[in-house]
Amino acid sequence: MSEFSRFRVKQLTPACGAELLDCDLSKFDDTLIEEVRAALLQHRVVFFRDQDLSQEAHIEFAAQFGDLEIHPATPKDQPNPEVLRIAHGPKSRGAENRWHSDVTWREAPSLGSILRAIELPQVGGDTLFANMVMAYDRLSDEVKEKIENLSASHDIARVFARRLGKQAEELHEKYPPMVHPVVRTHPETNERLIYVNAAFTDHIVDMEPEESADLLDKLYKTAWNPEVQCRFSWQPGSMAFWDNRACQHFAASDYYPEVRVMERVTIAGDRPYFDAAA
Repeated sequence: MSEFSRFRVKQLTPACGAELLDCDLSKFDDTLIEEVRAALLQHRVVFFRDQDLSQEAHIEFAAQFGDLEIHPATPKDQPNPEVLRIAHGPKSRGAENRWHSDVTWREAPSLGSILRAIELPQVGGDTLFANMVMAYDRLSDEVKEKIENLSASHDIARVFARRLGKQAEELHEKYPPMVHPVVRTHPETNERLIYVNAAFTDHIVDMEPEESADLLDKLYKTAWNPEVQCRFSWQPGSMAFWDNRACQHFAASDYYPEVRVMERVTIAGDRPYFDAAA
């Protein structure tokens, strides 16, 4: 679907990203949800301006796209456990400033996340996104052949052992490392894409550590190319909805020590697979 009846599309870059203008997410209906989903598949990440949603309305909108996840970093006594609050300021420098896909340590990583701005710095705090389908397409045939049948281990402890104050062994009891294909097939578009990230990918299975680290480093850096990226500058009332299966993101932490508070609701996905016929 390239023509939409419920909003105007302002494309950010040729690679990915589009603002969906003139729509009110507090008054969604089936048509709007269908068109947002279609725009998401087309642009990898979509953005909304001037939204005035409560936390409950944020959850309700996200739930139209699937079951919602509860992140282990969410406080257990929080009224709405579906909401992950990401807050940084003078005592907490932002730590999301590396290219990553969310929760790839899950057996079935998320379909996507919807992020809502709560409090913003005067300047800075942008979020960048990289189209990992395009990153894969730009690989040489030699590299594509090399990684075609490889798998990699993804480990929650690489990031959240320190943040949650737990030992890796304790985390692994509930969230053991998961093995996913290095090249994933998107379940809705059948496109192939690079599915390793610097935050959670630990190593390539059945490969010597030095060779694994070297290959992963090369694959991580494919997201660094500005030609596969877009950059979103937040404003009060802004929201972003990204396809976690198709893109990676990077939250710039250039605003320290100012305050930046965001709330994220995440939609559950399915287990990644590689389809040789794709």
